[in-house]
Amino acid sequence: MNIATPPILPFRSDMLTATEGEFAGWTTWSRDSFESNNGPFWHKVEPDGKVRCAFRVEKKHLNGMKNVHGGCYMTFADYCLFALASRELQGPGITVSFGCEFLDAAREGERIDCDGEMTRIGGSLIFLRGILRSGERPLFTFSGTIKRVKKKDKPAV
Repeated sequence: MNIATPPILPFRSDMLTATEGEFAGWTTWSRDSFESNNGPFWHKVEPDGKVRCAFRVEKKHLNGMKNVHGGCYMTFADYCLFALASRELQGPGITVSFGCEFLDAAREGERIDCDGEMTRIGGSLIFLRGILRSGERPLFTFSGTIKRVKKKDKPAV
């Protein structure tokens, strides 16, 4: 069961918080159908203020070799960019740059966690980097840049 999230992170109407299971108390977004279909991906704010992201590998995340598909790592890492930047972003944004390195494979049933940080916050750009791990094993490193975007007013008809 999921319920609307209290404003620990900036409130968005599409935020859902798990109320049971492994990710009880963790938040996800429902607006992005690509992420929703490829997740579920979760994030939460730790007591020290750090944002943590995670997901549990399911069969749908695997490639033909029964390892997590590289596109799944990349999709999750892009989700992490926005979760890590959410308190600073406070509005819509787009990924304008993304780089990554594949370090190791993960298998069905493993939990993948992300540790990351904002490395620079500018007026319109936010620079980030992170690492995905299963336990202590590094799987994937990434860096990315988010551009803040303004909502465009709809033209008068």
